[in-house]
Amino acid sequence: MARRPLPRILSSATAQAVRTREIARTAADSAADVLHPLITVSRGLRELAGIARRKWAETPKDKRGPTLLMAAGGVMAVALIRFGPVLALISLMAAAAWKGRVRPVVKTGPDESEIARLQALYEALVPYFSAPEDPDPRYAHGGEWAGVFDDYAFDGNGRLTELRIAYPAYFADGEEESRERIEQLLHAKSGRGREYRFRWDEEGNQLLMNVLPALSTAIAAQRFVTAPGETVLGFTDADSVQRTVPVTDGGETRDAPPVIWRTGPRSTEPHLLAVGQPGGGATTLLRSIALQALQHGDVLIVEGGGTGEYACLTGRTGVLSVECGLAGALSSLEWAAHETERRLIAANRARQAGRPAPADTRRPLWILVDRPSVFGHLAAADGRTDPQQLLQVPLRHGREAAVTVVVTEQFDCVDALTETVRSHTRARVVLGPAGFEQIESVLGTAPHTTPTPGVPPGRGYARLGAGPVLRLQVPATPDPYDDATGEAHRQAVLELLPDHQPTGVPGGGQSSGHDPLRGGDQVPAQDPAPAQVAPVPAES
Repeated sequence: MARRPLPRILSSATAQAVRTREIARTAADSAADVLHPLITVSRGLRELAGIARRKWAETPKDKRGPTLLMAAGGVMAVALIRFGPVLALISLMAAAAWKGRVRPVVKTGPDESEIARLQALYEALVPYFSAPEDPDPRYAHGGEWAGVFDDYAFDGNGRLTELRIAYPAYFADGEEESRERIEQLLHAKSGRGREYRFRWDEEGNQLLMNVLPALSTAIAAQRFVTAPGETVLGFTDADSVQRTVPVTDGGETRDAPPVIWRTGPRSTEPHLLAVGQPGGGATTLLRSIALQALQHGDVLIVEGGGTGEYACLTGRTGVLSVECGLAGALSSLEWAAHETERRLIAANRARQAGRPAPADTRRPLWILVDRPSVFGHLAAADGRTDPQQLLQVPLRHGREAAVTVVVTEQFDCVDALTETVRSHTRARVVLGPAGFEQIESVLGTAPHTTPTPGVPPGRGYARLGAGPVLRLQVPATPDPYDDATGEAHRQAVLELLPDHQPTGVPGGGQSSGHDPLRGGDQVPAQDPAPAQVAPVPAES
């Protein structure tokens, strides 16, 4: 049956009632705004009166008489003073207004939604932190979370940002699998898409979980305050390192915690391997290292990708060569191997003669190889030597000869790296999105944080030798010749580039298949005969 429309009288009456309520609500809001000072003073007077009553009730009976006498004397003194009553009234109104002001509510505990989240997290941990033979379990279904969650903090969206958990002593916190299960559970229950750090206190049976803030991506390439032999790989969390350097971030100067990689004769990690996904920032890291290395040494670049990412360095002072072809790469790396041997021989002869090593053997030489697996495939197809085989001498004896090797590769081609490259590159960097297994395969251990699926370029992890795994954000060092590069970052890189070397001058950066330093004093006149070769230092 079809509905009948309401009578016009009833419809008009409903609309009139709605308008009346709106007018009344508006009038009430306006009256509250106008009478707000009066309401505040009235509330304050009521509180002052309550305080006076409590004070009077607390006063002993034998002291009430003198108290009244003193109060009466004060009132008479105020009344006799000129403008005394007016000043007393103003003071009373000011005290009432201060006492009756609306104070912000101070949060002293979690609200209902936060309590529900903590209780759900407690229930999820019960199967992992409880045992049937425990006579007094701290974790039990239907138990209270307040006894095991000591410190906690939430963000504006009601998600956990910090939590301290007390777990029973019989939990196997020394086993990596047991710890990983708890970390994965906390990560899933606390909210994905954020990076969490877990700190296990085995002695105190406590686990601290906190959300790490995102590392700044606004730090561009610049001159960092470092000593010779120190290279800034990027920046990390303030509590992970004990040193800061001044940097320019968004037009302002501040102190940032760097990840310092030390090279040279006394370095325990003289060579570096960086692995990442396409677009993860490995090329940016190599450009940043090259710009820092040119301050005190010479650079030889071998690019396997062939995309011209290092064209800005071609022909610059200190850049020996930028090779993009197989023939040039083989020639340059063969020269680098001979140069390493020459430095070792010259330094050894100087030590035997009781003289300091020649200056040309102490000047740092950097060999930067980007994606050597590409050249490996080309060399195998052409029946030529794999360029990685030519890196054996610089990798094994580069520390004594002031030769540093940096190799970058992508995850899908890591298996193509030779055993020599893997064993002698003890400084490791992982860039771009990667899982726990990928990070552990490169760094040797899993990080104590949860990698996020989406990260900006240059974000990853670094580990120097047997040290801890550090979060890393590489300084923005894009290709200045790329049209997609911002003007600010373009100028920052161009300002760091050395001047162009005149054509024909040794070290001018000719990109061809001949010796990079043809005619320079660093190339020996002839290769030494095997009988003349001095003893080579032991492997590092």
